[in-house]
Amino acid sequence: MTDVRPPLIPRAVPGPGSPDETAGPAIDHLLHGLAANPALPPELLDRLITLLGSVRDPDGHLAWELSDRPDLSPGQVRALAAADGLAAGRLGREGLLDPADVDPLARPSVALSMLDEGFGPPEWARALATHPERQVRWNLASRPGLPLDVQETLAADPDVEVVAELGIWTAEPELAARLATHPHAEVRMTTAVNEAVPGVVLAALITGEGLEPALACLVCDQEEIPFTHDPYCERPDCELFGNDTCTGGHETAVCSTLERAARNPSTPPAVAATLAGHPATLIRCALTERSDLPQETYALLAADPDSVVRLDTAGNTALEAPLIRSLAAGREAELLRRLAHQPRVPLDVLADLARRVRIRPEPLPRIESATPGELAELAASPHAAVRKLAARSRALPPELRDALADDADAVVANAVAPHPGLSEDRLRAMVARHGVQVHARVAANPDAPAGLLEELARHDPPALRAWRAIAVHPNATEAALLPCLVDHKAGPEAARHPALSGPVLVELLTHDSPDIAEAAAANPSFPRTAMEELIARASRRDGDGDGDGDGDGDGAE
Repeated sequence: MTDVRPPLIPRAVPGPGSPDETAGPAIDHLLHGLAANPALPPELLDRLITLLGSVRDPDGHLAWELSDRPDLSPGQVRALAAADGLAAGRLGREGLLDPADVDPLARPSVALSMLDEGFGPPEWARALATHPERQVRWNLASRPGLPLDVQETLAADPDVEVVAELGIWTAEPELAARLATHPHAEVRMTTAVNEAVPGVVLAALITGEGLEPALACLVCDQEEIPFTHDPYCERPDCELFGNDTCTGGHETAVCSTLERAARNPSTPPAVAATLAGHPATLIRCALTERSDLPQETYALLAADPDSVVRLDTAGNTALEAPLIRSLAAGREAELLRRLAHQPRVPLDVLADLARRVRIRPEPLPRIESATPGELAELAASPHAAVRKLAARSRALPPELRDALADDADAVVANAVAPHPGLSEDRLRAMVARHGVQVHARVAANPDAPAGLLEELARHDPPALRAWRAIAVHPNATEAALLPCLVDHKAGPEAARHPALSGPVLVELLTHDSPDIAEAAAANPSFPRTAMEELIARASRRDGDGDGDGDGDGDGAE
């Protein structure tokens, strides 16, 4: 290996103590990192919260980071909630706000967040159910566990989209059934996805038997029919989707209703299966998500003329071995890859698939459930692609793991390289045998020692994926992390690593990447004196409250 240590980074942004105290975007990014720093002392956290009213934080990033801290005191929670509406909503959702401190009509988004997690009293829901703003009522309709009287109020709302939203979320079977047969097609459509709707009602939505036709939809509510919406419509107030159509039969809404009912597991399987030949691809795709259809229906879907339907069917875990074998005899590469991820795929079929197509590196259910004997059988194959299957198992016996690590083929060694338990000698032997091909996976091994990580980090030419593994490795030293700072993906992760020293972290505040500078400020090893200086700079720049931030997060309501 060649020992090449890249330069840390060019200076591009003033650091603490720099003459330029007015570099707004730089200091703001650093404050975001500081807000996420778990080692931020309570008194500095107080000062940072106080700055919320003056720093430039148009997107609420700083307040959001502060609200995510697990060490907020009750006083800090109150101050943060008062300063920013989005942060207040998050704190309320976590149960950190006292309901007595929240006026639901003045801060409806905070009240809704608390209701979402069961922290708000029922009286709030009753007050919000008649709120003058439609968006508030619409948001309320999606909250679980609403009192039945509140749901009835929302079901009678003058805005059909509020009623439609309730149809998605209500858990009351009687109310769900009523909404699924609502005169408006939009309400029927949204409610068709709700599993609380009785199966007989969902069946009626598909067959039409015993169901009165809908009287209106969102298209004919707004346009003179027949009408098909222009997909390139430029009207700023238009809320219709491209190609939304109504010629009197509410075609788009009816098709969407069928799609949702087809997907709904409460729909009787026999009724859902009748849609396998429907001309709309989206409806046939919806059927591929079900796990309760006859194998004959899955076979029909697997032969669908649309490739999306075929591929989604091949990935359905309800397929049984005979159908999997039949489909595996085909030649559609992506379909074969989907079959490889089937938990029921026979091992011999999986081995054959490995020889025929390149299988994605995610864990394979059939390999994860394989017995030691089956893994040994795969590991003894003359085909490297099959041995690689065994190497991907996360339950390899030690002797089999070590044998696969010694494999002469790089693809096999690469697959087994991240497995815990491999010795340093064996990891080094893999690197010596296969070179840069295995660097990234060896670097990802939890037992990789610090010295080996340093060598991999300094290798020339660099292996970028190795840098990305080293940047998050608990054994990485500062010497191993410094080269990683050059990479745009590994750099921020390396800057967060606690192995970096205080002086290096302070220097990283001048990095030309805001993400790396912010990550350095978030590092728990960041020196307290530098924390104090950053906050002091922000205070001086904004004159302790005379900056351009409005500090009023309630606009997020």
